[in-house]
Amino acid sequence: MNSKHKEILQTDNSLQERLASRWPVFFIFLVFAFLVSSSIGKYHISIPDIIQTIYYHYADPSQITNTNMETTLFNIRLPRVIAALGIGGGLSIAGASYQGMFKNPMVSPDILGASAGAAFGACVAMLMGLNTYLVQLFGFCTGLIAVTLASNVTKRLGHDPILGLVLGGIMTSTLCSAGTSMVKLIADADDKLPQITFWLMGGFNTINKERIISILLPMAVGFVSLFLSRWQLNVLSFGEDEARSLGIKTTRVRRMIIIASTLITASSVSVCGLVGWVGLVIPHIGRAIVGPNFRYLLPTCAILGAVFLVFVDDVARCAFSVELPIGILTSFIGIPFFYFILRYNRGKDQSDD
Repeated sequence: MNSKHKEILQTDNSLQERLASRWPVFFIFLVFAFLVSSSIGKYHISIPDIIQTIYYHYADPSQITNTNMETTLFNIRLPRVIAALGIGGGLSIAGASYQGMFKNPMVSPDILGASAGAAFGACVAMLMGLNTYLVQLFGFCTGLIAVTLASNVTKRLGHDPILGLVLGGIMTSTLCSAGTSMVKLIADADDKLPQITFWLMGGFNTINKERIISILLPMAVGFVSLFLSRWQLNVLSFGEDEARSLGIKTTRVRRMIIIASTLITASSVSVCGLVGWVGLVIPHIGRAIVGPNFRYLLPTCAILGAVFLVFVDDVARCAFSVELPIGILTSFIGIPFFYFILRYNRGKDQSDD
């Protein structure tokens, strides 16, 4: 049994004790973020009014006296907040899953080209002048195709499975990025190019109820699949040989993790554009709080990522006179977070030595 295996087993009891006191706090943060984010904006809605409006909207719509508040809440505010919660949580658990599968803390959800592929497909759709829903569909499908190509490259090269996936992802991402650059080059500078450029920066300004519903199924499949595979991720983190000795079919498990993570990542990018750093930074914060055991790490990352992206979106739409692209803010906020986590982990390792 290697040191990683021992570490997880030795910390399991302490994690349960720590989570017994911290788990309710995570849910409180999630509910708090949902209510606060739903209240703030150009049109302020108090939290009691939000709760009352949501209740009467489903229980007895005739009791709602302020229809403008209801319209703002259900057509604009709630879809945006729900999208930020789902995408933030989804990218975080996809990043944590990939980091466990590749046994590399520097891995993010776009390592196999899902983000670059989705961005390329969406840009092609915008260049063709297609509507918002077809842009989303093109982005989602090309994200899946990109990851499929990366996986097939692995089989063709005959390398170590993990190394082959990384190499395939690099080649596919580079190819899709080149395609996106080509689309931007030939796009109309007065019409299509600004639309494409702004979309690539990421944002939730085009979110509505219909777009949320359209990604609900793939996101749900990805979430459920990764949550059900938490114990297998623990075993994969021990090493290839040890996982096989414990009866894990590593190739099948890796394929399932890749499919689930790709569904989440491609769905996210197809709706809101490129949002970086969430899937890379949040898993590090989660591990600092609850440790490396995926049984607790994935739920923690889901909540932390949801709260983080909602907070960033609040800053994007409220801090300035114009709305900032969320991809820019995640970089400005995520990089200092990441630097702090790396310094914290380095100091912790030195103190252990």
